[in-house]
Order: sequence, then C-alpha cells, then structure tokens
Amino acid sequence: MIRSYQTRCWTEATMPIGEFRNDQARARFFTVYDDLFDRLWPASSVQFDVVTAFGATRVHRLGSGERTPFVLLPGSGGPSLMWHSYVGRLAASRPVIAIDPVGEPGPSVQTRAIDNGDEWSAWLDEVLTALDVGRAHLVGTSYGGWIALRHALRSPDAVASLALLDPGGFGKVSPKFIAWIIACGLASFTPGPIRHALARPLRNLALREDEVMPLVKASFGFRRKRILPTPFTADELERITAPTLVLLGGHSQLYDAREVAATITAHMPHAVAEIIPEASHDLVLRHPDELAARIVTFAADTLSHP
Repeated sequence: MIRSYQTRCWTEATMPIGEFRNDQARARFFTVYDDLFDRLWPASSVQFDVVTAFGATRVHRLGSGERTPFVLLPGSGGPSLMWHSYVGRLAASRPVIAIDPVGEPGPSVQTRAIDNGDEWSAWLDEVLTALDVGRAHLVGTSYGGWIALRHALRSPDAVASLALLDPGGFGKVSPKFIAWIIACGLASFTPGPIRHALARPLRNLALREDEVMPLVKASFGFRRKRILPTPFTADELERITAPTLVLLGGHSQLYDAREVAATITAHMPHAVAEIIPEASHDLVLRHPDELAARIVTFAADTLSHP
C-alpha cells in the first residue's frame, strides 16, 4: 500500500526499534533535512510512503521509462539524501528509486524490529512489491550493500544486478571499525578548521562536507537499534547468482580490501571486485561522477538482465 508524501505513520514504540529521542530531536533533524533536500535533491523526484510490516518507508522515484530501475540503499546513519551526487547521472540511464530504510534518521518510521538479514530482505521485498518493481539493479553502500546481498540471496529472481560500494557482510564488524565511527562522530562536533584537518588522518571525506555536517550532527538525536551485519559464509556467497560489482576502499576501516577481493574471486563466480586505492570506507563520497558512470556501465553490460 502506498500513501502520499504528506502521510506520517507515527506510532508509539513498544519494542526495540529506531526512533528519535524526543520531539525536539525530531524537529531539529527535519529542519535541517528539509532544507538540504530542497537544495540538493532533484525537484523532479516523486515521494511516496510505502506501508510495510516493519513501518512506513519513504521512497523517492526519479526518471521514467520501462527499464529495470536502480534501487539505492544507503549506509547506516545516512538517509537516501546521501546519494544526491549520484541520482542525476543514474536517472539519465534508467529510473531510480532511492529508499530511506526504516530504523534510520529520516522520514521513514519503524514500527517493528528487524532481527536478521532475511527480515531486511522481506522489508525490501514489501517496498518493491508495493511499487510494482519485479526486478531491480540494487546499488548499496556499507550496511545498504549488506541488505542488497541478503536480498540477492533470498530472492535471486528479483535482482538484475548488484553494485556495492564497500559493503558489509564480508567479515565481523571489528572494534577498530567501531572506534573509527566513534572518532568520526566526535570529530563532527569540532570547529570547521579542526574538522577539516581531521578528515585526512581519519580518512573520512564526510568531515569536509560543510553543507551536510549539520544533518550529521542532528542525526545524533536518533536512537538506532540495528543488528550488526552478519558475515556471509562461502556457501552463501556461491549461491548469489546476480552479476555483481564490488568496489572496495583500499584503506577501508571495515576490513582488509585485498582479503575481501580474494574472497569474492574465490566464492562469487558472477562477481568482480575492484579496489579503489585512495578510498577508505568513505568510498561513496569519492569521485561520485566516475562511480555513477561505472555503475551505469555495469548495469548496461548485464544484457541478459536488462
């Protein structure tokens, strides 16, 4: 079922779900979010709220035509707005559907906990079914990449291809990665010149994104209740049949890029792994025009899955 953009589905949480800390935190977030969305997101976008078993999910649709669409899944902590530098180029190729996952700061409203990867796939399936999307080219980064892989494993016929930017699921989330997340969070509250200087040693271009930094700060008013991405087994990876492009940050804080590339080569016969040497887990922020072009080309090359 699809509800209009204006419809909200605020419900009182009775289970461990993601939600704003209070009304003030919600208002603070949307004051920044609405302003950035108006300035950064294409005006031609059409917004809907899709009601699922896990909550109302905001989707943004761009482009037209009957071609199999790109479906964009952001990383944890970032709404679909994080794809603003990609959507124009992607929509020039085929329709684009950008999704704000439940359980994250943004316009989606979670009402039921998601306990495992199959439930994340079920949530995505509900969203795409409501939009009458039978097959999609899934594009995901970090946590969104893990969800895309889970969906390809659970519903192979629904996935035309996968384009993944430093995705989760290729190893346990390490204390090193958690420490990096915490350090970057603390750095986001420092004065601009200091934050810019810290971007290099922390290998995080987001710290130089002055325009979106207020949204990063406002997102700390949201309580996330997400499960950690469970690692895929060799057997699970071998069962993923969708053509897959995996782009890895050479300095990724999530895991060793060379080890992940070797795992992909050994266990994913339909996948290709490429390492972007200068990037870290901030890969999605680096050279978005070039990466978007790479994603468009990869989808076009999967001629048997148009």
